Amino acid sequence: MKTLVGKTSNVSLYVFEDTETVQITESRIIVGSPEKLIIADHNSSSAALCENVTVPADWVGGKYLYTQNDGWALNSEWTEPEPEPS
Repeated sequence: MKTLVGKTSNVSLYVFEDTETVQITESRIIVGSPEKLIIADHNSSSAALCENVTVPADWVGGKYLYTQNDGWALNSEWTEPEPEPS
């Protein structure tokens, strides 16, 4: 698997299969070939791609931090989302 992390925060923002194409440019991030997703709020100055990671079973965007040296750690600033009203 791959994870896209914030460069300054190390927050894991997205995860992708190893086979997924992820292109990080100066203006945006393009996922897929042909493109399936454009991430416009991150780019090469704000995000980095870490490959060959084993993603935690309970991974949710923002819940974990990831670094190549230390691996996964819970994000102390993450809170469980409120349940949807029924």
